[in-house]
Amino acid sequence: MPLHPFLSREELTANFAEIKPPLRPQEALVEAQRCLYCFDAPCIMACPTGIDVPAFIKKIAHGHPTAAAKTILTANILGASCARVCPTQVLCEGACVLDDRDEQPIQIGRLQRYATDYVSERGLSVLAPPPAMQSGKRIAVIGAGPAGLGCAAELARLGHAVTIFEKQDQPGGLNTYGIAYYKMKPRVSLDEVELVKSLGVELRCGVAVGRDVTTTELERDFDTIFLGVGLGAAAQLGVPGEDLPEVRDALEFIAHLRTHPLETVPVGRRVAVIGCGNTAIDAVTQAKRLGAEKSFIVYRRGEDDMSAYDFEYEHAKHDGAHFLFHAAPLEVVGADGHVAGLKLARTRTVGGRVEIVPGSEWIEPCDLVLKAVGQGKQIEFLRHAFPGLTIDSRGVIARNPTTGQTNLAHVFTGGDCANGGREVVNAVGEGKKAAYGIHHFLTGELAAAPVQPSRLGAKTGPAGSGLLAPIRAHELEAQLKL
Repeated sequence: MPLHPFLSREELTANFAEIKPPLRPQEALVEAQRCLYCFDAPCIMACPTGIDVPAFIKKIAHGHPTAAAKTILTANILGASCARVCPTQVLCEGACVLDDRDEQPIQIGRLQRYATDYVSERGLSVLAPPPAMQSGKRIAVIGAGPAGLGCAAELARLGHAVTIFEKQDQPGGLNTYGIAYYKMKPRVSLDEVELVKSLGVELRCGVAVGRDVTTTELERDFDTIFLGVGLGAAAQLGVPGEDLPEVRDALEFIAHLRTHPLETVPVGRRVAVIGCGNTAIDAVTQAKRLGAEKSFIVYRRGEDDMSAYDFEYEHAKHDGAHFLFHAAPLEVVGADGHVAGLKLARTRTVGGRVEIVPGSEWIEPCDLVLKAVGQGKQIEFLRHAFPGLTIDSRGVIARNPTTGQTNLAHVFTGGDCANGGREVVNAVGEGKKAAYGIHHFLTGELAAAPVQPSRLGAKTGPAGSGLLAPIRAHELEAQLKL
């Protein structure tokens, strides 16, 4: 049966309302005043971009959200999206000392959103302009996802000329195309891209390396190259019937949802999602919110083995999603050229390996199958575009984890193509590290991250370093009033 929309625009608007609405000003003040402003705050250490969390929260508590936004965005140019999509429960909020005291952790993510929304909605510019004296060095960034944007912004602030090449029509990577709609609207991602461009970064969308520009041309025109190309297409199930039209990549499904009016997005009445990572959770939940009567996950292992975060799992169950654990797809069953069901079998784990239980097969009716069993690596593209580049046993780019430098001295990397697939904030942090590595490679100088005004009369060294230095009380007061 062909897919079609089921719900009205009004129903969909209600279903896709943000799960974490913005804090009102008074709520933000009250929440900020709960913070203990720890001197050696573990929340900073838990943030891959080293945002000085107590500092920005104290500024909100003092009634200075603009100064708070400056602290956030100086450390993390994608602070607005990270406020919405970061798994704060296992990062900064998970490290909050209040949690150890059996109290509710500070809502760091929502406070971060409050500050970044404050300046965005008012069109306020809080970032220092790039240096007037430019280095004369040019860097090509391949990929306008979080890693590429984080790297480009930091390089621009260090005085280098940066051009980003993005093969998609829209920049932002998964922030634009792959985040659940109820977590973040695409506009937030695109606004952050404009913030990066305001630093002098040039962006060329719809330009694919290897098709529209060659690696030879990039190496001729630029001093160094940063690879932030992410991961490849979805992995295949390898079962009969996978070529039926209603078998789709979960990320492609999410991207379609994010680039079309909700009331035009088709969905099945019974939707099966294969896999149990965070993308699978996003897919199964959004299918349910689009109007599917039943939306369920099929996973070959057990509940304790899934890679999805516990809070995402609970959220999906709350939305009415179902889970078939210890089940594996054997075939996509078709009827009249369309998906009619999934032939499944029970599984068991023997010595760490999953085996099919003989004679346990059954057919689960469904009319849409979404594949969320991981993404392929960019091995073919990388080997063709950069001969000699070292790819490790996982299929990702081998690099120095501190500087992002690869075995090709002029090529640096970060993000999913180098770490195999992590969070947005990890990609931004790795992009920043690579920017400092590139700066040192080009100039011989050690670049320090921008110094952040900190808590209780101290200020940090390089973001996330944990290094503290004394600061005069009147200087702190002046910084709080920025």
